[in-house]
Amino acid sequence: MALEALDLTKSFGATKALAGASFSVRAGGAHALLGENGAGKSTTIKLLSGLIQPDSGTIKVHGQQVEFRNTRDAHRHGLQTAFQELTLAPDLTVLQNMILAYEPVRLAGQIDRKKARQIVEAHFEKLALTDIDLRADLRDLSLNQRQRVEIARALFRNPKILFLDEATSTLSGREIEWLSRIIADLKAGGVTVVMITHKMPEVRDYCEHVTVLRNGRDVGSFETSSVSDEELVELIIGRSLDATFPPKPVAKPSLKPLLSVKGMATERRLSDCSFDLNPGEIVGIAGLQGMGQAELFMGLYGATPITRGEIRIDGELTYYASPRQAINQGIALVPEERKTEGLFLELSGQDNVAASSLDRMTRFGFIDSRREIHDVATAMDTVQVDKRALYTRAGAFSGGNQQKMVLAKALLMQPRILLLFDPCRGVDVGTKHEIYLLIKAFAEGGGAALLYSSETPELVNLCNLVVVLYGGRVAEILDDSGGKMTEKTIMRAALGHGSRSTAQRAIVGAA
Repeated sequence: MALEALDLTKSFGATKALAGASFSVRAGGAHALLGENGAGKSTTIKLLSGLIQPDSGTIKVHGQQVEFRNTRDAHRHGLQTAFQELTLAPDLTVLQNMILAYEPVRLAGQIDRKKARQIVEAHFEKLALTDIDLRADLRDLSLNQRQRVEIARALFRNPKILFLDEATSTLSGREIEWLSRIIADLKAGGVTVVMITHKMPEVRDYCEHVTVLRNGRDVGSFETSSVSDEELVELIIGRSLDATFPPKPVAKPSLKPLLSVKGMATERRLSDCSFDLNPGEIVGIAGLQGMGQAELFMGLYGATPITRGEIRIDGELTYYASPRQAINQGIALVPEERKTEGLFLELSGQDNVAASSLDRMTRFGFIDSRREIHDVATAMDTVQVDKRALYTRAGAFSGGNQQKMVLAKALLMQPRILLLFDPCRGVDVGTKHEIYLLIKAFAEGGGAALLYSSETPELVNLCNLVVVLYGGRVAEILDDSGGKMTEKTIMRAALGHGSRSTAQRAIVGAA
């Protein structure tokens, strides 16, 4: 066996993250580690990466019992990790991140910068990372570029066992194909891959074996070919999930759209976008990475200047130049990155959820603490977050529970328009289903949701209408009547094969 984890336990205060988890991984293959957010997957990977130490249990690498006191110990045994929540330094360049702690040095002990650049350039060329400038500061890269740098850095250190923690959650299309080729090459070269993923197709495509964790324990290890998706889902959540997607909401009859966007453009990427969003409706935004979807959402939220076009709310021409002004117009945003854009990780769940609604909780300039606690607790009940989140720092919770806190914060603003930028990225199947129900309930309550998703099936099964962006413009607008809106038609338009005239007719018809 390449790796064995035997009866691992780990507690954080009163929270038992692992309660005796065991599994083994065969050499030279790919092994999936599945489970709900909070099941213990990330804790397991952190233990095996040397970031934290177990309270008890045994770890074996290629038959040898080991103890990882730090990440260097794990690296010496050939274990490397590419994390979903990136571990890169945003204020350093790509090159500096790649060689950090592993800088080539001259005899005098100075960093050999020329050699460093040469070996990293060769590494990036081998990995076909031609769109990433080694001189660029990491913070200036897109999220999917940063994820690929995270993977490239793990590979740069020549792992024998590679952990991929939700590595595709920020990737789409060609980037996923890029990672697929890398995984195939690694396996062919004898490298063992362990994947945390919430995407069943990835389990089928990449992994020969799978282990499921639930409540900190292993509940089964299987050959992938011997277990169905339905059986895996039941093992993951401990119950049957009758339907992944709820029925779509029915849009409310309206004389005028709740939100109308005409010819909208921003300084970068978005050059011409028009669509209508009606009460009770979920409209999807589709597009490959970098086609203007982020700029659209940031523009609608007042975080990016709009250089051309108009926005109307309830038919009234509207101007706003900041998120606070957007909130005052009844618009709330669930952003792309929950840890950096959605939450203050060191503050409690109560402080986070209340942060954007404090003006409604003040009397004579003082916060009404009783009302704050009541309103936040009600919002958290709505999104089904554990009550201890009220007084526990947000960073102590799993990704799924953190995402629910972001949703609770948005809903507490009592918006009429909800902007959702990939709200199910990196969450488990059970939490996804809960978020789908929340979105549907918001629409059925008379609100309107604009949803971008990197997973096309979500758009097909949740949305009344999908606007496909290509090159910063609307390539196609597809509705769910007559079988027009399918994964195939969305992807065709996203690749630039959509009919512009069809999109224009759809806009005219909606106006």
